[in-house]
Amino acid sequence: MRMNGKNLSRRNFLGLVGAAGGATAVYNTAMAMGLLQDTGPVATLDLQNAGPVGKKVAILGAGLSGLTVAYELERAGYDVTIIEASNRIGGRNLTLRHGDRVDEMGQEQACNFDDDPELYFNAGPARIPGHHRRILHYCKTLEVPLIVKANVNRLAYTHEEDHFGGKPVRIERYVTDARGFLSELLYKAVDKNAFEQPLSAEDRQRMLLFTRTYGDLSRNGHYKGSARAGYKSGGWATQAEYYENLGLDAVLNSRFWESNNENYENPDWVEPLMEAAGGMDNIIKAFVRNIRSPIVLNAQVQSIQLQQTGVDVVYNHKGERKKISADYCFNSIPTYFMAGIPNNLPEDYMQGLSSLERGWGFKIGLQMKERFWEREGIYGGMTNTSQRISQIWYPSNGIHGKKGVVLGAYQFMDPSGFFERMTPEERIAYAAKCGDKIHKGYSDYIEAGVSVPWRRMNHMMGCGAQWTDETRERYYKLLQQPAGGRHYMIGDQISYHPSWQEGAMASAEYALLDLDQRVRAATSISRTG
Repeated sequence: MRMNGKNLSRRNFLGLVGAAGGATAVYNTAMAMGLLQDTGPVATLDLQNAGPVGKKVAILGAGLSGLTVAYELERAGYDVTIIEASNRIGGRNLTLRHGDRVDEMGQEQACNFDDDPELYFNAGPARIPGHHRRILHYCKTLEVPLIVKANVNRLAYTHEEDHFGGKPVRIERYVTDARGFLSELLYKAVDKNAFEQPLSAEDRQRMLLFTRTYGDLSRNGHYKGSARAGYKSGGWATQAEYYENLGLDAVLNSRFWESNNENYENPDWVEPLMEAAGGMDNIIKAFVRNIRSPIVLNAQVQSIQLQQTGVDVVYNHKGERKKISADYCFNSIPTYFMAGIPNNLPEDYMQGLSSLERGWGFKIGLQMKERFWEREGIYGGMTNTSQRISQIWYPSNGIHGKKGVVLGAYQFMDPSGFFERMTPEERIAYAAKCGDKIHKGYSDYIEAGVSVPWRRMNHMMGCGAQWTDETRERYYKLLQQPAGGRHYMIGDQISYHPSWQEGAMASAEYALLDLDQRVRAATSISRTG
C-alpha cells in the first residue's frame, strides 16, 4: 500500500493510532476530556453506631461485596450474619493451589499443582489497577501485601493464524512499525501543511521533528524500520541485524489493534497493575481475619420475605430449614437466580433483576515444569492470539524459579460455550495444542492443568452481569435502592464495573451509605418527635 493516505480508511487510521499510542496517555487524555469516569474518591464510611442493641443484618453471599458490608456494619455495632450457599468463602475471588477442588457442575476437578506457595492460579480476579481506590484502600487497611503485575509486555507476542505467516510476532515489533507508518503519514501531512487551519512555519518544524522522533523516521520522513523493534541477531558483542518492517498492509490487516490493543487502551489495564502477593484470595482471607460475625457455609436461601419492619430469610443448612429475621438484608445472590427463590419483592424490582443476563468467563491454569518464557526474555505480561484460547499470561511472581503457572486460556465473550462443552482433560489438551503454535514445545512443559468455566460453577453459573443500555436506563437506579427500604441488592452486578472487585466494593459502599442516611434520618425524627 502506498503511503499517500488517500486510500487509508478512517477505521484503519484509528487502528494505527490505537496501536501506536500508550495507555497512560490515552487514559489521562480521555479523563481530561470527560470521556471516562473516574472510580471516584473512597467515601469515608463513618457509619452511625447501631446503638447498644445492634440492629440485625442478614448478608446473602460471602463474596467481596458481602464481606465489605459485614466488615463495615460490624464496626458500626450491627449484629451481622453471613449466609453463603457454597462450601467456601470468596465468591468469584478464587485462587487455586495444590489440593484445591473446582466445584464445576457435574465434573468436580482437583488442582494437582505442586505444593509450592509460588504455584497458584487466580481463576477469578487477577488484576488491581491503580485507580481502583476502594480495593486498594482495603488492601492497605487490612495489610494485604501487593506485588506489581506486568500486564502489557512488548516482548510477548501477538499471534494470528491468518497473518504474518501464522507465526508469533513480538509486540514491540508490531507497535514500532505501527508508530512508524503513522508518523510517516503525519509527516507528509505536516510537510504539505494539509490542515484545515494551517500551521505556522515554527509549528511545522516542531511537528516534523516530533514525527521523526516518535516514529524513528529518516530525515526525509520515511519509515524503513527501526531498532526499536528489537534485533534479529547481534547488537551486543557483534553488529546488530535489524528486522525488516512488517509492511503497512500487514500492520493494517492485522487484528492486533482490535484485540491486543485493548490491553493498551482500556483504563482498567493501565500500568502499573497489582495483585495480592501469594494469590488474590489473600484479600478474602484478610477480611475473614477481621470479621467476627458468623459465616454460615453450605446454606442455600429458600425464601426472602419483606416484612413491615424487616426481612425474613429462610435457608437450608445441611438439610435443616432455618430462618433469620433481620432489620435489613444485603443480597449478593446472582440476579438471575432470584426468579427461582420465593419472595415478595416488588414486581418491577424483580423484572429488573430478571433482565440481567449471565456473563461469560473461562480460564485455564497450567503448571509448567520450566519457565521457558523467561529464556525468550518474557517476564510477565501476556500474548494475544486469534485462537480460541485468546490469551496466554505469564506470571509476575516467582521470577527465575524452576516452575511457574501460566494462564493458558482466557475467554470472556463466548456465547457458544466452546470450552464449557469439553471435559477438563479436553480443555487442557486443546490449550496445549494452541500454545504449541506460539512457543515451540509448549505442550511438553505442561505438568498439571485446571480449568474454571464460570457458567458451570455451582452457585455461580455465570461471571459478571450483562447490562444493556436499555436495562441500565430502565432498572439500574431502581435496583440500587432498597426494596421496601430493607432489601439491598449488591455485588459487581449492581455497578458500572461488573466483573471487577472495585465494582463489587462500589456497590457495597453505595448501599452502606444509603442505609446510613436512612438510619440517621430515622434517628433524627425519633429525637425531634
